[in-house]
Amino acid sequence: MLFGFDPVLLAIIVIMMIFGLIMVFSATWDVSWRLTGDPNALFRNQAKNLVIGLFPMAVAAFFPIRWLRKLAVPIMGVTILVLLTVLILTVGEETRRALFEGSIQPSEMAKLAIVIYLAVWMESKGDRLRSLDYGLLPLIGIIGIVAGLVLLQIDLSAFITICAVALGMFFMGGGRFWQFSALSAGGAAFAFAIVRLTGKGWERWSEYVNGLTDVENAHYHVLQSLQALYSGGIFGVGLGASRAKFGILPAPHTDSIFSIIGEELGLLGALVVILLFVLLLRRGFRVAGGCEERLGMLLASGIVFWIMVEAMINMAVLVGLIPFAGNALPFFSYGGSSLVTTMAGCGLLLNVSRMSTATEEARGTLASFGVSWRNGRRNISRLGHRRRARI
Repeated sequence: MLFGFDPVLLAIIVIMMIFGLIMVFSATWDVSWRLTGDPNALFRNQAKNLVIGLFPMAVAAFFPIRWLRKLAVPIMGVTILVLLTVLILTVGEETRRALFEGSIQPSEMAKLAIVIYLAVWMESKGDRLRSLDYGLLPLIGIIGIVAGLVLLQIDLSAFITICAVALGMFFMGGGRFWQFSALSAGGAAFAFAIVRLTGKGWERWSEYVNGLTDVENAHYHVLQSLQALYSGGIFGVGLGASRAKFGILPAPHTDSIFSIIGEELGLLGALVVILLFVLLLRRGFRVAGGCEERLGMLLASGIVFWIMVEAMINMAVLVGLIPFAGNALPFFSYGGSSLVTTMAGCGLLLNVSRMSTATEEARGTLASFGVSWRNGRRNISRLGHRRRARI
């Protein structure tokens, strides 16, 4: 094993980074030429972002995980400060999500920060996580501060991602099912209220509902995405031969790159992308389940869940399964903040794999979740019920 990492997990991550870079090259040359006069400018930027991302990925892969117990609060403090900064510096602007002319998106940083903070926080709570005073109410406060600042940036997709990841980690960390259900219901009601009160959000919701009955009434972005996927057929029109990227499909190199993959590489190419995410999910949870250190288990499961939520929202939006949102497709979409943050998260995941027993064939596959029935009641075995190992 290279440096003690899980070899399968490492291979999946490397394949996705390379595959993503190839698709960015294919999807960007037209828009790059129109924006900069250089068809390769955006590709070079993404290649530079990938090289930059290797540094935090390497650091995250080797530094002692136990240090996060002291770094979690400063990381969260810096994240909140940056989220406030972007709001202050962009007062009066329609787009309030980025700094330095769009090169840095603090909401992407917030997604990884919330995973790290909640992993440390939930480990420190132990069994008290199930209580109202020590678990549920503080969690609501944590989500409210971070997700609220993101929502003020008018970034509903990042808001939903952060809330979903926090709820998922709370459940996996040992929170009671009724607490998880109550938080989910409350969060869904709040999100719908936000959508209802904003003109653009309600317009997108109406288009989504209308599109369920008649696809021709769906959001324009969704219509063009479906057309691109349909044009690709089973085997695709060929790498680089997409027509939708020539100003027809909005954001072909960012939010819509999955549709470009489906058009150029066909149904088979789209299924390969989905398979890679499924393999990452399976291997990531295997790493989490094989780690005897509770902090490592929570951290690994949170990172995997975060990446899966992002990918699921992105792909589901483009085929009209959920209301339109602007999530990036991890590893594939153009954008430095998303790529670098995802790579840093994968570095932490690889770090956990070094302390995990999941790669030892003699130990076999360890399940992260188990469901059983005893005394007529459902019993769920989750990451939060594992013994904490001494370091």
